[in-house]
Amino acid sequence: MQNNVLILDFGSQYTQLIARRVRELNIFCEIYPYNNLPDDLSSYKAVILSGSPFSVRAEDAPHPDLSQIRGKVPMLAVCYGAQYLAHFGGGEVAPSNTREYGRANLSFIAENELFFEDISVGSQVWMSHSDTIKQLPENGVILASTNDVQNASYKIEGETTYAIQFHPEVYHSTDGKQLLENFLVKIAGVEQSWTPDNFVDMTVAELKQQLGNERVVLGLSGGVDSTVAAVLLNKAIGDNLYCIFVNNGLLRKNEFQSVLDQYEGMGLNVKGVDASERFLDALAGVEDPELKRKAIGRVFIEVFDDEAHEIKDVKWLGQGTIYPDVIESISVNGPSATIKSHHNVGGLPDFMKLKIVEPLKMLFKDEVRRVGASMGIDPELLGRHPFPGPGLAIRILGDITAEKVRILQEVDAIFINGLKEWGLYDKVWQAGAMLLPVNSVGVMGDERTYEKCVALRAVESTDGMTADWVNLPYEFLQKTSNDIINKVKGVNRVVYDISSKPPATIEWE
Repeated sequence: MQNNVLILDFGSQYTQLIARRVRELNIFCEIYPYNNLPDDLSSYKAVILSGSPFSVRAEDAPHPDLSQIRGKVPMLAVCYGAQYLAHFGGGEVAPSNTREYGRANLSFIAENELFFEDISVGSQVWMSHSDTIKQLPENGVILASTNDVQNASYKIEGETTYAIQFHPEVYHSTDGKQLLENFLVKIAGVEQSWTPDNFVDMTVAELKQQLGNERVVLGLSGGVDSTVAAVLLNKAIGDNLYCIFVNNGLLRKNEFQSVLDQYEGMGLNVKGVDASERFLDALAGVEDPELKRKAIGRVFIEVFDDEAHEIKDVKWLGQGTIYPDVIESISVNGPSATIKSHHNVGGLPDFMKLKIVEPLKMLFKDEVRRVGASMGIDPELLGRHPFPGPGLAIRILGDITAEKVRILQEVDAIFINGLKEWGLYDKVWQAGAMLLPVNSVGVMGDERTYEKCVALRAVESTDGMTADWVNLPYEFLQKTSNDIINKVKGVNRVVYDISSKPPATIEWE
């Protein structure tokens, strides 16, 4: 891969956003921790230093070795990066006398400066720092100011090095994308060749070389990531790809057969395995959410391993890993300790001894969808809401029974189909129903009932890290509630969850 951009991560919460903005410019980039640079830097045409929660004046501040980069490759230093270059380059960084958080506007821009081309005085930028640059480093030249921050941007003469004390990657910096384009395209000369079609052609060629005539087994879930990974692998190795779609008995109503039918029309070599009873037996009497996840993960691996052994000479396990997972694993702060275990369901057990192939490991979620669209995958499948790995098991609070699964499948079908019929499905990031471990009194006809309560949840989000509840029309909620109570035996009460994340997670378990 040529024309790469290297982003050095100093622990900023915005580092992934930098990468996403660069990718939006059709430029390929990679994130590495500041203290773990790639061995070969020859393919990088530009480097970006991220922000950081640290102060450059602190003893434990990140202190990168830039000797292979500084002055040799065009470099953009953002926030902490700008202060780092100043602090260790003959300038001065000190605590700020004024609050430098949130929106600000550029009050001065140097004339005829390519870095700020097509950006005007008054442009809004986003600040997030408690220190400020009091004096520029040696050979530093001021490029832009705000009313409160004199050295909002500077460059270093004799180098292709630029620095800014604001964050161009956040949407609040209205010309942030233009600034990144000015630096990467006009100054560093990086080609804008990172497109879905380009990715498909390049990846298929690499997979052919990597896999040759060897066989790959891949567990399909019906979701976007595993499907796009399967289609890419199928393009590269055809019938040497063996896909397994396991019905764990916790899928949505009719989902097992409908997903199999979809895959059949895509020309994939897919085997459906109905292991519902095996999963439900393992879950019998288990109420703790984490124990439920572990039971599902264990049985999935057992079922998957049984099926994989039916295929002769399998050498590889295909996985739908995407780039945020990779970034998490190489984070400056180390792998997160808070990942729920169900995210790892279907992970490679030691006894399978297969090599791993991950064709999507450099893509963000939105890029996965664009790549899928470029390969002609059904838009309905690509637009499918995220669905948790343990399925309905973590939407049924308490122990799992076949009857509870039936009730929730019926409720969920009415809710999701209603969203589609009312044109609301694509406006919602994720929606689902929860079966609560409470019975409530009701009256149906002349009879007193004592039946289940279900909660409906619909949220708006971009990545699932934060989410707001969706203000669905009252008329829709009224009809949906009536349909559920009238058509689903065992339910006499429907509530709507209006809590946001944080503090409430999207799933209830």
